[in-house]
Amino acid sequence: MGKPLHLTIQSDVFIILGVTALLCLAVIALSKKIDKTDPLAKPHGVVLLAIMLVETLDNQVKDNVGPRIAKNLSPYVTTIAIYIFLSNILGLFGFSSPTGNYSVTLMLTIVTWVLVQIAQLKAGGFKAYMHAFIEPMPVFLPMNIFGKFSTILSMSLRLFGNVLCGGIIMSLVYSFTSWCSTALINLLVPVGSAVNFIAPILTPALHFYFDLFAGFIQTLIFITLTMVFIGNEVPEEMKKA
Repeated sequence: MGKPLHLTIQSDVFIILGVTALLCLAVIALSKKIDKTDPLAKPHGVVLLAIMLVETLDNQVKDNVGPRIAKNLSPYVTTIAIYIFLSNILGLFGFSSPTGNYSVTLMLTIVTWVLVQIAQLKAGGFKAYMHAFIEPMPVFLPMNIFGKFSTILSMSLRLFGNVLCGGIIMSLVYSFTSWCSTALINLLVPVGSAVNFIAPILTPALHFYFDLFAGFIQTLIFITLTMVFIGNEVPEEMKKA
């Protein structure tokens, strides 16, 4: 008999599923709340925040790709913006960030890359799309192929690297403050391990930067690159349609 297979599931998988489930439940709850809202009344609370978010992102998409394509692209940009930002700030609640797992950022980037290729095909047609691989001369074929797929690496690694580095730095800070706390207390009362009382003093500002500020910036960069890359492939006449 062969050896039994032992499958190990990363803990990040459960966090990814949890974030996805949370977003689905939030969307359902918000949809029901919007349905009950009087369309003639002034929006307030979470409905107002949702409207402001959707309008802001929709306007940004329209500026890059035009109103015609924005109808289909805006929902995608809004979805990944919420998902990435929520994933980036999970460190505030003691969870590992899904975007600190390269498989997540890679899949998000692949979806964006596929949309860029679709935009290129629709803008110039299949013949022009394939001819671009040998421009300006056939000898540039290997470099053009690498350039075509380099976007996947650059976008996925940028988001993954920044989130992962922030998590590593925070882990080192907590380890260092724990060591300092134990050392200071043991100078007075030798008790072995001790409460990490230094961490609550130093880490709030670091969490604000690495989780909130950097998380927001990385979300903004990702969705901006998505809109710009797709917008660059859309002819100007289509943007004005």
